[in-house]
Amino acid sequence: MSFNTSSRQLPDTDETPDEARPRETRTPDAPAEPTSPETNAPATPAGPAGAAAPAGADVPAGSPEPAAPADSPEAAAPAESADSTDSPVPTNVAATSDTPAAAAPTDSPEPAKAVTATGSPADAATAAAPGSPTSAAPPPPTDSPESATVTDASEPASSPEPTEPTGSPADAGSPEPAEAAGPAEAAKPAEAVGPAEPGAPGVSADPEASADPAPSSDPEASGGDVVPEAAPVKGRWRVKYPVAARVLAWTTTGLAAVLVLFALLMPNSSAGFRPGEFVRIPVEAIFGAAVLIVLPRRPRLVVAAVGGLILGVLTVLNLLDIGFTEYLGRGFNLVLDWSLFSDAYSYLQDTMGKQATLGIAVALVLLVIVLLAVMSLAVVRLAGLMSRHTATATRSTLVLGTVWIACAALGVQFTGVPVASDRTAKSVEDRTKRVQATLRDEAAFAKFAKKDAFANTPPEQLLTDLRGKDMMITFIESYGRSAIEDPVMAPGVDATLTAENQKLVKAGFAAKSGWLTSATYGGSSWLGHSTFLSGLWISNQQRYRTVTAGDHLTLTKAFKKSGGWDTVGVMPGVQKAWPESKFYGLDKVYDSHKLDYKGPKFSWSTMPDQYALTAFERLVHGKKHDKPLMSEIILTSSHQPWAPIPKLVPQDQVGDGSIYDSIEKAGKKPADIITDSTKSKQEYGKSVQYSVSSLIDYLVKYGNKNTVLIFLGDHQPIARVSGNHASRDVPVSIVAKDPKVLDKIADWGWTDGLQPEHNAPVWKMSSFRDRFMTAYGSTPAP
Repeated sequence: MSFNTSSRQLPDTDETPDEARPRETRTPDAPAEPTSPETNAPATPAGPAGAAAPAGADVPAGSPEPAAPADSPEAAAPAESADSTDSPVPTNVAATSDTPAAAAPTDSPEPAKAVTATGSPADAATAAAPGSPTSAAPPPPTDSPESATVTDASEPASSPEPTEPTGSPADAGSPEPAEAAGPAEAAKPAEAVGPAEPGAPGVSADPEASADPAPSSDPEASGGDVVPEAAPVKGRWRVKYPVAARVLAWTTTGLAAVLVLFALLMPNSSAGFRPGEFVRIPVEAIFGAAVLIVLPRRPRLVVAAVGGLILGVLTVLNLLDIGFTEYLGRGFNLVLDWSLFSDAYSYLQDTMGKQATLGIAVALVLLVIVLLAVMSLAVVRLAGLMSRHTATATRSTLVLGTVWIACAALGVQFTGVPVASDRTAKSVEDRTKRVQATLRDEAAFAKFAKKDAFANTPPEQLLTDLRGKDMMITFIESYGRSAIEDPVMAPGVDATLTAENQKLVKAGFAAKSGWLTSATYGGSSWLGHSTFLSGLWISNQQRYRTVTAGDHLTLTKAFKKSGGWDTVGVMPGVQKAWPESKFYGLDKVYDSHKLDYKGPKFSWSTMPDQYALTAFERLVHGKKHDKPLMSEIILTSSHQPWAPIPKLVPQDQVGDGSIYDSIEKAGKKPADIITDSTKSKQEYGKSVQYSVSSLIDYLVKYGNKNTVLIFLGDHQPIARVSGNHASRDVPVSIVAKDPKVLDKIADWGWTDGLQPEHNAPVWKMSSFRDRFMTAYGSTPAP
């Protein structure tokens, strides 16, 4: 059973003692308890400051003395409450709303004693004064099921009538009324409120034990009201270090703004990173700010988070554009290029090892995730800042919008770059158009690939002027125009071409050379191979899949279809199943596993070119055949990263390739040159010299009057070597001993020798098949 009392006071009026008499307050379902004057005990001092119980505390109905007037000295005495000794159920005096207390144990027949604050009457008077630091230890909880309910100190008193608190004798004559004890007084610190549990550390189980006084707030600091101090919260370092917290908040907000602006202004090519690009006004930021300012809180958070995520995705796509431009000379295609990541992973494995590649892959995935998350958080933070300073944000947005419009209309530039920027919007528009163009292109290419000028040509009318010749079609990896014309690489490569051409002339061979524009750049060699052999412009992976799934006539298949040649492929770079061999019309393929190589890998290249050609002679060309051979050979030693590079060894010492162990160990490591453009150019030039020398040495040693060699590069090296604006041109040469072979192409305008002139004819690589087949007697029959 519990009683709620009010600690509020009455105004200083001339009410009679009867009118000011405190009234009993009970819980609605609790009946009044009988009291006895013999068992009255002093009440626990109330209030956070230890003030005497207010006059509104419960007073027994049978008290022999009437309640003293509020302004009398007797009012300062503690209010008394008692339990009837005849009642089996003890009655406990409820604590005031300022200091809740539990009822005392009632196991003893003795009446329960209320806990009082220890000290002299003077102390009691001092405690009654507002702001006096004191606290009372509440009595321990009772075991009785009908123990009094403790009134929550955080709730206001439920008494409908304010009562005047009693004061100490020293205050009795004070003309000033006592301050009202409101809810602020009730909100005591946690350690000064609530019933003490028996047995708790530092708490006495004796209900008569006194409690140590607790400090209270200074009433003068809060206009006379007692304002409790908030309990310290652990980890609130911002309260402890406000300056550091402000600096951190400003820094975080500044970094968020810089990150968002960087993403909006970021170019999608390495050449575009100029200081002027990052001092522009992005129109996307202005529109975004306007939208976020007017949105309510929940939609604003959603829009900001999604906007940040989209901005992060665009940043990732820009980075992919930079990477693809660096390696393939074009931007990233959202539709077609996802399959290339597996090839890139394989390349890194062959170059850097499995563990390093796995670490790089994991790091890149984490980087993308972190970038997306941080970008979203940055936009959300800026949105929150604008919502807290709506007026300032609105004015700033209007000013920037006006400035952007003026700069766009007047064409204002800074260091040659327009100040008004819409880069992100144009980037999204460009990507959308590229996706649409890709989808349209695939449908159109599928129809175009079905057309073939020689599809219905009878076998006996194919390549009639080359009958009886041993044909070699050889691709040299990354052999591009830059190798012959770049000032860093050209001196060494040109000297090698001159020296190797002299070997050919001395051996009775002649050569003519020209230029072809490859369908790929920096990588994806299979696109160059298929373009050259099919006569179709195969510039992406989807086109490659489309054409290889059909039966389009390739140059190698034309030799097979004619019935005059056996066809074979030497593919040291193929390390797994290669179903495209059927499309190319190859009777047999010697991949990296069938060439019996026992030596070390040279980075990505599985074996040196000299060994691949030697194995070709041992396994294929050196054996007797019923028909001439048509051989497609891929040389890989000039594949990036161009470290380590093999060296030529005496032909009779090539063996199973074990001789290359010491050469590979003594060579340079990829990490030594891969990040240095000049070193990469130097080593690339050396690798091309090695490949060309290996091929010409083989031809001079094993070629004869019926040997015809066609060799070319599949694409230019990456931009770090060839340059950001290099062409896609590659050199192509036809070498033969029989002068009639070269006479057939005399009208092509090609240069004599292995090195084409700078102004020699340049054809698209896809045009070579039809020109070549027509020149050597094939009859078109669509």
